[in-house]
Amino acid sequence: MERFFEKLLYSARWIMAPVYLGLSFVLLALAVKFFQEVCHIIPNIFSIEEVDLVLTTLSMIDIALVGGLIVMVMFSGYENFVSKIDVDEHNDKLGWLGKMDTGSLKNKVAASIVAISSIHLLKVFMNTQHIANDKIKWYLLLHVTFVASAFVMGYLDKISKKEHK
Repeated sequence: MERFFEKLLYSARWIMAPVYLGLSFVLLALAVKFFQEVCHIIPNIFSIEEVDLVLTTLSMIDIALVGGLIVMVMFSGYENFVSKIDVDEHNDKLGWLGKMDTGSLKNKVAASIVAISSIHLLKVFMNTQHIANDKIKWYLLLHVTFVASAFVMGYLDKISKKEHK
């Protein structure tokens, strides 16, 4: 009975496979939004204000960073929790595929969140005339919290790796 329960529990990891596949649809949605922004910029390229162009560019960089984060979570999560991805050793194989454990993934996600938050904060600072000061303080506090959390997570991961050696 115990062996059956363990096999059933172990095979339940496949429930996550459709979740990781679903992330690819979110990635597609981000790509659509990215090119929607490109289509808005192109016809207005000579009339758009520099600040608006920079803000739009920062939004597009934000989308690209979130997309990279999704790819990381999708592949690493699948490999760590479901099954190994069998990709031939071609030139286009991702260098980190099969090498990122859950601790590394956690640190990469935290670093990506800090980068995304930094870009959002930069957008806020470039648009301060339209944002209340107390709201800016909350954005800054949230960003500092992300930075501190990422630092602490990295530090704790470093400590735990030293203990396992």
